[in-house]
Amino acid sequence: MDESTLSLVLFSGTDDRLNAAAVLTAGAAAMGRKVNIFLQYWALDAFRADRVLKDHGVAPEAGPEGAEAYERHGGQHWSEIFRQAKEIGEVGIHACSLSMEMFGLKVEDLDPLVDDQEGVASFFMDVDGPVTFI
Repeated sequence: MDESTLSLVLFSGTDDRLNAAAVLTAGAAAMGRKVNIFLQYWALDAFRADRVLKDHGVAPEAGPEGAEAYERHGGQHWSEIFRQAKEIGEVGIHACSLSMEMFGLKVEDLDPLVDDQEGVASFFMDVDGPVTFI
């Protein structure tokens, strides 16, 4: 089995994409793989403490039918899946410093799921395999 870290850069803040990232994270954590997540732009915005449970919609390409299917599917909220992944494995969620500055945020403004704030160079120092962009 591949022991490299699962490194995810999350850019999108839609619920369907964040859910996909959360499921990948939980799967990797359950298999004993380290997970390193870097939140940028709209994904970071979705992790604000006062917005994390807000409806963030689905990706535009889902269309109305996809949005309905996603709604019907139900299931756990992506933030809960991330919380569970952090309980079962080594999962680090890091806010992009540049995006934090752009939004005028401090780490205290974010949901406790977010461990810290770091720059791109720091994120890449922990990368030991491919990077997946969502």
